Amino acid sequence: LVLCRRLSHPPPLIFHTCFPFSEPADPPWEALLVLPELESQEIELTPAYAAPVLLRTETSRLVRELSAARPLTELPHLKRVRAQGGTQPLEVLLCPAGPLPGASRTLAELLPDGRVDVRGLGEPFLVQVPARAPLTRPQFEEAARHWPTAFHENKRTSQALAGRLFTPQDKAAMGAHMEHAVRAARRGAELGMVPAGAAVVDPATGQVLAVGHDCRNGLHPLLHAAMVCIDLVACGQGGGAYSYLDYPACSFLPPLPGDGLPYICTGYDLYLTREPCVMCAMALVHSRIQRVFYGVSSPHGTLGTGYRLHGRQDLNHRYEVFRGILEGPCRRLGQEPAAR
Repeated sequence: LVLCRRLSHPPPLIFHTCFPFSEPADPPWEALLVLPELESQEIELTPAYAAPVLLRTETSRLVRELSAARPLTELPHLKRVRAQGGTQPLEVLLCPAGPLPGASRTLAELLPDGRVDVRGLGEPFLVQVPARAPLTRPQFEEAARHWPTAFHENKRTSQALAGRLFTPQDKAAMGAHMEHAVRAARRGAELGMVPAGAAVVDPATGQVLAVGHDCRNGLHPLLHAAMVCIDLVACGQGGGAYSYLDYPACSFLPPLPGDGLPYICTGYDLYLTREPCVMCAMALVHSRIQRVFYGVSSPHGTLGTGYRLHGRQDLNHRYEVFRGILEGPCRRLGQEPAAR
C-alpha cells in the first residue's frame, strides 16, 4: 500500500510523493517442543551416603563388594564412583540415606554385616544425588553436576530441543497448514464465534483432511475448534455427529475409494491457533492424534500452560506437542477489525 499526496501548485505538473506503509513483519517463528511433565521437571535430589576412596588400588574390590552387599536398587541410574579431579580422592556411593538421614554415620553403622572390607575407605558423608534417571540432555547436564549418572538419550527429543528437528521445507509446510486454521478462525469470528481455528493434516501425504473453527456459539457449546475438526474427520470417514452446511469454512476431504480408514485421527497432525483445553486434549487422546501444533498459549490450556496432559504415563495414548507456529497471526486473532 502507498499513501500519495497530490501537489497542484503551478507549474501545472503533478507530483506524487509516496510513502511505503505496511504492518511490521512478524519475527521468525520456531516450532518449540512442549515436553511432558517428567521431561520438563528440574532434577529432584535425594540424600545418600558416600565415602572417599583413600587407596585407589582398592577401588575395584570396593565397588564389587558394595554392589553385592548394598546394590543401588532404588537408584540404578547412578554410577558407583565419581572422580573429583586433581589430587582429590575418588568417592564411592555407599547407600541411600533414607527419608530421615542422620547427621553423621560411621562405616560400621552403614555396612554392619561385614560383607564389605572397608580398608581404603574414609569417613562417610552425606551427598545429594539425582533421585530419577534424566530423560533429556538438560536434565542430564544438571544431574551430572551432583553425581555421575547414566543417560540414554532420545535423539529425536534432543534434536527438537536444539531446533534441528524440522527442515526449512518442513517449516514452510507447517506454516501453510496453520494458515488454513487462521483463515477458518477469521471466518468463524465473522459469524460471531470465538476466533479459534484448526486443521487436520495427513503428514504422509501432506493433504489437509479437515478445516474448522469454533462453533460453540452455534451448533453446540462444547464444539471448540479441536472438537469440530475431530468430528469433521469422522464425517469424512462416513460418521460425524453434526452438519456444517451453515458453516462453509468448516470442511472435510472424503477418503479416496478403496483406502483403508484409520481410527479417526490415527497418525494425523492437528494444527490449532490456540492451545487446547483439557476437554479437547483428552478428545485428542481418544481420537489417537499423532502430533499437535498450536500457535499461542491459552489461560485454560492443558498442553503446557497448566498440565502437560499429552505425555502422562497413565494414558493409553500419548502424542507430541509443538507450540509457536505462526505465533504472530494466531495472537492477533480476535484483535483484528471486523470485515466490512
